[in-house]
Amino acid sequence: MIHPTAVVDPSAQLDEDVHIGPYAIIGADVSVGRGTRIGPHAIVKGRTQIGQHNQVFQFASVGEDPQDKKYGGEPTALTLGDRNVIRESATIHRGTVQGGGETRIGNDNLFMAYTHVAHDCIIGDQVIMANAASLGGHVVIEDWAILGGFTIIHQFCRIGAHSFSAMGSVVGKDVPPYVTIDGHPAVPRGINSEGLKRRAFSSEQISVIRRAYRLLYLSNLKLEDATQAIAELAKTQSVVEPIVAFLRASARSIVR
Repeated sequence: MIHPTAVVDPSAQLDEDVHIGPYAIIGADVSVGRGTRIGPHAIVKGRTQIGQHNQVFQFASVGEDPQDKKYGGEPTALTLGDRNVIRESATIHRGTVQGGGETRIGNDNLFMAYTHVAHDCIIGDQVIMANAASLGGHVVIEDWAILGGFTIIHQFCRIGAHSFSAMGSVVGKDVPPYVTIDGHPAVPRGINSEGLKRRAFSSEQISVIRRAYRLLYLSNLKLEDATQAIAELAKTQSVVEPIVAFLRASARSIVR
């Protein structure tokens, strides 16, 4: 199941039922799990560990050196979980020593064509990056977040779970869980109610999340006071606990 035109380094570890397409290049120290398919002309290199049943489409570049001038050729890593889909010409880079040495991606994510994941990013599960969405270095994307096409995320930003960015959003601060953003620079536009409905959040839960959003963005409270108010709400409504934890951990402040 390795095409005769593919180039596979002898040290690469390929599990059962791995498909390597025409002219693909698999470098030294690469590990590919069972059932993964690497498309034609794709390149996988470096200390890259790919889990099971992933799909890497043609011309994608996975595990390339980080685009960081501090990078000095160190053997840094990229770890990719299971059932991820990496579409045409997407690029995912390894970590840097300064950033912990690893780019880490979870399970069941979709990286559409021309998306870019920079060094030292951490991506959870069920994330969608639409065409040409790009992450700077050290970005954290939590579970179920969706980045619309051509969204740009500044380095060191965090994007909360179940959040949504509209097409062309330019994000320079953290985006709390459940929030929808839009614009250049991006500003909050409400909650991702449609996404929450699709994920079986109840109408009562969505109502509580809207209440937390109003406290954060429409009450004229200072951020510290809004965080405390949402924390009080979270004592009886656990669905907003992720918002409180996110706000307390934010280092760049949030879009407001």
